[in-house]
Amino acid sequence: MEKIIVRGAKEHNLKNVNLEIPRDKLIVFTGISGSGKSTLAFDTIFAEGQRRYLESLSSYARQFLGQMKKPDVESIDGLSPAISIDQKTASHNPRSTVGTVTEIYDYLRLLYSKIGLPHCLDCGRAIQQLTIDQIVESIIDEFNGQEVMIFSPVVRGRKGEYHTLLNDFYLKGYAKARVNGALVALGERIVLDRYKTHTIDILMDAVIATVENMGRLFEAVEFATGNAEGNVLVASKSSGSSKLSLSRTKKKNSLEPSAYNLEPQTERLYNLKLACPYCNLSFPEIAPRLFSFNSPYGACPTCTGLGIKKEIDPELIIPDKTKTIEEGGILPDSYSQFNYYGSILRSLADHYHLPSNRRIKDLPKETLNAILYGAEDPIPLRVKYYMNGRPRVFKTRFPGLIPLLEERYQKTESDTVRSDIEAYMSSSDCPTCHGARLKPEALAVKVSTQSIVDIAQQSIASAYQFFQTLPAILNARQTLIADRILKEITNRLKFLVNVGLEYLTLSRTANTLAGGEAQRIRLASQVGSALTGVLYVLDEPSIGLHSRDNAKLLETLKHLRDIGNTLIVIEHDEETMREADWLVDIGPRAGKHGGTIIASGPPEQVIKHPTSLTAQYLRGERSIPVPEQRRRPRKNSLIIRGAREHNLKNIAVEIPLGVLVCITGVSGSGKSTLIEDILYPALAKKLHHANTRAGLHTTIEGIEHIDKVIVIDQSPIGRTPRSNPATYTGMFTPIRELFAATKGGRIRGYGPGRFSFNVRGGRCEACQGDGVQKIEMQFLPDVYIPCDVCAGKRYTSETLAITYNDKNIADVLAMTVEEGYLFFKDIPQIADKLNILNDVGLGYIELGQSATTLSGGEAQRIKLATELARRATGRTFYILDEPTTGLHFEDIHKLLSVLERLVDAGNTVLVIEHQLDVVKTADWIIDLGPEGGDKGGSIVAQGTPEQVAKMKQSYTGQFLKPLLKQ
Repeated sequence: MEKIIVRGAKEHNLKNVNLEIPRDKLIVFTGISGSGKSTLAFDTIFAEGQRRYLESLSSYARQFLGQMKKPDVESIDGLSPAISIDQKTASHNPRSTVGTVTEIYDYLRLLYSKIGLPHCLDCGRAIQQLTIDQIVESIIDEFNGQEVMIFSPVVRGRKGEYHTLLNDFYLKGYAKARVNGALVALGERIVLDRYKTHTIDILMDAVIATVENMGRLFEAVEFATGNAEGNVLVASKSSGSSKLSLSRTKKKNSLEPSAYNLEPQTERLYNLKLACPYCNLSFPEIAPRLFSFNSPYGACPTCTGLGIKKEIDPELIIPDKTKTIEEGGILPDSYSQFNYYGSILRSLADHYHLPSNRRIKDLPKETLNAILYGAEDPIPLRVKYYMNGRPRVFKTRFPGLIPLLEERYQKTESDTVRSDIEAYMSSSDCPTCHGARLKPEALAVKVSTQSIVDIAQQSIASAYQFFQTLPAILNARQTLIADRILKEITNRLKFLVNVGLEYLTLSRTANTLAGGEAQRIRLASQVGSALTGVLYVLDEPSIGLHSRDNAKLLETLKHLRDIGNTLIVIEHDEETMREADWLVDIGPRAGKHGGTIIASGPPEQVIKHPTSLTAQYLRGERSIPVPEQRRRPRKNSLIIRGAREHNLKNIAVEIPLGVLVCITGVSGSGKSTLIEDILYPALAKKLHHANTRAGLHTTIEGIEHIDKVIVIDQSPIGRTPRSNPATYTGMFTPIRELFAATKGGRIRGYGPGRFSFNVRGGRCEACQGDGVQKIEMQFLPDVYIPCDVCAGKRYTSETLAITYNDKNIADVLAMTVEEGYLFFKDIPQIADKLNILNDVGLGYIELGQSATTLSGGEAQRIKLATELARRATGRTFYILDEPTTGLHFEDIHKLLSVLERLVDAGNTVLVIEHQLDVVKTADWIIDLGPEGGDKGGSIVAQGTPEQVAKMKQSYTGQFLKPLLKQ
């Protein structure tokens, strides 16, 4: 079939959708946030494609893969095996890295195990394991035509007299030896100082290195390696010296030169074993597992391959030295005058006779060190504390807070205690491997002076350049072995560069990647697999990508299409829509007002659609306007000085207050490092006494001009189905109080708790307030059915009998925000919050809608609405990281109006963003770059959008300029 035909799709909010889309094309689904794009693409088309593939497997295989629910759709024809690449599949395992996810690291391990050259850990010399034949061939190649002496190095830098050893070799028929560099006759008396180190080499033969003498060379090398544990030393004379005259002695195996005072010009030590012949240091077998930080054979034993160690951090134990012990200056999250730690600290204060008003910064240094690390002799304490309200007294010897916490952390079996102690721990590079994750032996194996960690810690762009030049410096044997491996590595690195990830390193842990980065890494892996006939479903792959790199991503998507795959991409990026083969617009609005196909066809056809919101923006009939006048910053500002975390180049950044500030720059330029790793932790620690640690910087000035800092991100508002917009915004409490205050509620003596589905009393106990019951099926997926007791309403019939304006509590939770506003318009405490939710474009969501069903954009706008509902101080600092993720042009328009309201109230809003519609409306731009990774971390431009657009060195300015002209 040449088409994928969907009939009768009714999953979630889809309204019996029928759709025909071409196969082997790049298809873009777009529309308002919440209109049903993901439902159609992921929950219907992808889910059915994957389900059918799994059903084709045997029943034995299916029991390990799990079962998939059939989506609510009448039929889908023309489906292929489906692969989804969404933003939620990034690994949270700290052992997972960019290299392991893309399989590049697996190929690197294979490469290093096959052609890597080990080096001695002590002296740094290269170690080669050779056979006798290879040694002889090497001697002839290296010393061809020269006179060489073959020595057996029996003693290397050891103390002793060695009378017996030298005599034994003399009795075996060997005539000469080189002792401490001087050639001597073994028949003479040799006196050595037993307390000094000596080097003894027994002369096996002296011969001219030619093919004709290969037999003598083989014999000499064989005897030498047999006497010296696999080692043989070859020394050559200078080319201008006299020839060697050789004569056999009567003793067996003795080869005696007539010249005794030979001074060799060059030496070469060969080895049959994988060990350093100079240091006698053996080397483990070089196999791929030696380079794996997930294997005990290769992982650093100190950190077990994590590269970091968690240790108790004194700065987190004492975050604010201006406080006293009684004010919680030490262990602020655990201190209480009645608990164990509080009792210990009070006893310490008594022991050192510390006044209760003595600030920690005024304590003597010796006293503070004793409290943290303990004294030379453990401090005897008489501790009084309370258990179950009763005083208890015990005596102990105090070892120091840090040793005490470390001991409890190692020995406790309680997750709660472990979690409490982890609040005072910070991660730092492992003291043994310094973040390399591997044993020293693995780091000593090199390919062209580079260890495997050197490659992994380079940017992908640098690694790609290294592997492009590597074949030119390999010998014929290495080239033959490494050819296919190098092709796989360079291809995968090239794909990562093509999707705009050249600034990442292969050692970067997967759990630190943004959603868009993780998705593009998986996309690059799929390109590398070169599958054909597959249906790929992607969720906004352009997230976190600067406009400069968008063309590279589109080329990658088109490559997947051209090799015979179908791509369905959920996307709001204008360039991607225009470059698609087929465009599907879903709407017209969100939630219950969406779920309909507005337009479907080639982009040039969809753009002409009269009622499509997307088409109106693409035609330019609707647009996000440039502000007529920019706000002027206040006289006060925040100044970050000496920012040098990660790739930041010791920069000073001034952030004006009271305006909308946009941090821009290409991916990997240091935006998140500056704001999320330095600025936010520092502000949270200073303003809210948070137990956080800021990245490397000198100081931050101007914090006194703000009173609180709030991060509004796209993380879920709750992790369980019980969390919903009503509970998060705080409106559910007055709603419950309203029902408790009704006549029926007062007659029955119900309090607000009666109307909670989280506690016993009013909730249905059959489903414990969930509204559904899980039926476990042995050979089928678990089935969730409405609770047969409460019919999915969560509450008991007695609770549901209480009504307000003919609606019970379950009816209220089923209302949309729009319906709820009309219903509660006379109750300001509830109506105000609902009105703000409506203003931010969430009028379609239900008050009791499960938090797990909300998109990232919806969760973020709920958080914004909650902030708007609070009383403004005019001195709040808001931080948003890419708030336009998942948002349509119309949604961005609404988001900007909300941000404008926050700024108009006197607050400062700082946005990390690539979306140019947001950038052009900012009052101030700080552009970082010029590139990503090591080539970034500097300020390229700052000022108003008009000023930045004039700066030729700014990529952001180049793309901003045409928008401002429009």
